[in-house]
Amino acid sequence: MKKVFITLVFMLLMLNTSMAQKTQVEVVKSINPSEDARPNNPEVPEVITQSGSFERIVVVRLKNKTDILEALNTAAKKENIKDAVILSGAGSATGYHYHVVSNGEFPSKNYYIKNPDHPVDICNMSGFVIDGRVHAHITFSDDERAFGGHLEPGTNVFTFSVITIGVLGDDIDLSRADDKTYR
Repeated sequence: MKKVFITLVFMLLMLNTSMAQKTQVEVVKSINPSEDARPNNPEVPEVITQSGSFERIVVVRLKNKTDILEALNTAAKKENIKDAVILSGAGSATGYHYHVVSNGEFPSKNYYIKNPDHPVDICNMSGFVIDGRVHAHITFSDDERAFGGHLEPGTNVFTFSVITIGVLGDDIDLSRADDKTYR
């Protein structure tokens, strides 16, 4: 009986230690109060389309302990990528850091979720390079669930990660693609 009790206490301590690593913080992402209160501009179309094609495809491979977001920004600079689409990504990570929207009205709020010591698979990555700046979204999985959101610094590669980027021509302009004030 004593051995079972000690085993249960040890398991609870291990569970508590692993859960203590995860943090979640809510942050208000306000541009300014007057901008947040401004209604949609009727001159901004509800749907904006652009047609073009990929100039080239860039495949980025990352090794163990590499920060994924930092590496993607480095690759965009190295490859002189102005505007692009992140087509896919796969691999594994030693932990994660991402954010997700946490409300439905302006000012927007985000939950920043971080657990640097929880190994995960990278099931997918998507997003854009906008004027040389990476805006990546990522899906992780562990043995129980899939989860993810906007990739943040501090998500480091475990075994490897491979990301495929489709570089757009100059006929596509993504400069306002993620501009929440353009509404």
